[in-house]
Amino acid sequence: MARAFRRKGDRFVARLDDDERGVVMWLLEQARELLAPEPREPTGDPFDDLVARMGLPRLKEEGDLADEVPAPRDPALERLLPSAHREDPALAEEFRRLTEHGLRERKAGNLATAISALMAPEGDKVRLDQNQAQAMVVALTDARLLLGERLGLRTDEDSDALQDRLEAASEEDPQLYLAACYDFLTWLQESLIQALMGR
Repeated sequence: MARAFRRKGDRFVARLDDDERGVVMWLLEQARELLAPEPREPTGDPFDDLVARMGLPRLKEEGDLADEVPAPRDPALERLLPSAHREDPALAEEFRRLTEHGLRERKAGNLATAISALMAPEGDKVRLDQNQAQAMVVALTDARLLLGERLGLRTDEDSDALQDRLEAASEEDPQLYLAACYDFLTWLQESLIQALMGR
């Protein structure tokens, strides 16, 4: 049975059995797959390749489809990488073009660090150093946002409506499992934040 994170010297330690760690790793991996930056093949053009290494998309040239409509994004991705400017779509798109690749890299890096830490337990103990603990908090936030979107949680009213749906749900309803995972990640994250704050 899981035990919350506690500070032990310069480490943050929790007890998670194999099944609990497996569920957390699976959820973090789902978030990492969604957030991973798209790989870019070298073009042979030195400038385009430099721009690609910086994470910037190639600038449109004359003859490109300027009015091409972008494919709709997964709502969970919108939750994890929200628009920087809701009133000005052009400004939001330019900001996204300049920053999203780097943000995806950082988020995927935090998720990878958290997954690696969970893959190296000492028995049933997960021990995190300061950097791993901070990465784990961010990774758990992203996984919870992903689950929250899948459960339709955006407001307090959504939470109340979900509770009503869960009370009426059959035991086979996948939302019961997702809600249990969401609650478990919330508890785990809160315990780690409390340990980081020295409480």
